[in-house]
Amino acid sequence: MANSPKAAHTRTRQAILQCLKQAGPTDSQELAAGLGISAMAVRQHLYALQAERLVTYEEEPRPLGRPAKLWQLTPDADCFFPNGYADLTLGLLQSVIEAFGQEGLDRLLAVRTQHQLEQYQGQIPQQQTLAAKLAALAQVRTEEGYMAEVRSQPDGSYLLVENHCPICIAAVVCAGLCDRELEIFQQVLGDEATVERTEHIVAGARRCAYRVGHQVALDE
Repeated sequence: MANSPKAAHTRTRQAILQCLKQAGPTDSQELAAGLGISAMAVRQHLYALQAERLVTYEEEPRPLGRPAKLWQLTPDADCFFPNGYADLTLGLLQSVIEAFGQEGLDRLLAVRTQHQLEQYQGQIPQQQTLAAKLAALAQVRTEEGYMAEVRSQPDGSYLLVENHCPICIAAVVCAGLCDRELEIFQQVLGDEATVERTEHIVAGARRCAYRVGHQVALDE
């Protein structure tokens, strides 16, 4: 039954995994507040997920009381998020390299980049403000499985955060995929923007993050 206790537990645990994927290391109190359930209930679910090797925690000292347990996902939890048919993509990339060499792979990436750029440009009008274009880009990337969001920074810049990489396995083998993404972001956001990757899942970070600022005009 859809409303059975087992089904409710499954939904809650999926929600916990989703929160940890999006927010990163979080304690049970914060998870409970976000999910609208008790901290005790959250802890019970976390320990169950830990037993399944889907989450783990690190202790963080607090000024008063015991250290807080900051829970985070393990690599085994990746199976609960979109993987972009990683195995198929990886096999195709390896086949292209074997058949056509690096030059063939570069040509393939160029074609893919052009198609992706045209798709994005069709959904993100150039006459919009930088903030509006970033919001639209985050929406497009989220629909592709990247769990993207935009955060305004105190200095007036923005942080484009991608909490998941559905092509991560392929990107590890083919660094050009990530390099081309930077090119696409720059072209979609326009000459007014500067784009710099500050965190990279492939390099071991929890997420990918891009600092997007306004291009400073040089005095003539």
